Amino acid sequence: MSKTILAVDDSGSLRQMVVFSLKAAGYNVTEAVDGVDALEKAKSQTFDLVLTDQNMPRMDGLTLIRSLRELTSYARVPILMLTTEFSDEMKAKGKAAGANGWLVKPFDPQRLTEVVKKVIG
Repeated sequence: MSKTILAVDDSGSLRQMVVFSLKAAGYNVTEAVDGVDALEKAKSQTFDLVLTDQNMPRMDGLTLIRSLRELTSYARVPILMLTTEFSDEMKAKGKAAGANGWLVKPFDPQRLTEVVKKVIG
């Protein structure tokens, strides 16, 4: 059974690139348009990995991560940030919120799948 990933980004074109890359690598991917949408989907299904943007309407990535970490089912699920934010301060905030890794946009599809494979197999 293939692993399931929740891809969260308010950019439809970026989500398409992420979904295309991860599906080509054999993963099942569910899309969410922002943190609120992602949290609703995460409460109805447990994913093997969450890949989230930071800057989104309604709920940003850091708030999403904190909210997911409050759920028992997401205490140990890997969460990666995929964002244009790359300052050390922002990465520290991500780590404090519970992010397991950080990828910077624009992303290299091969690098993305390598990181995801390393994290969840």
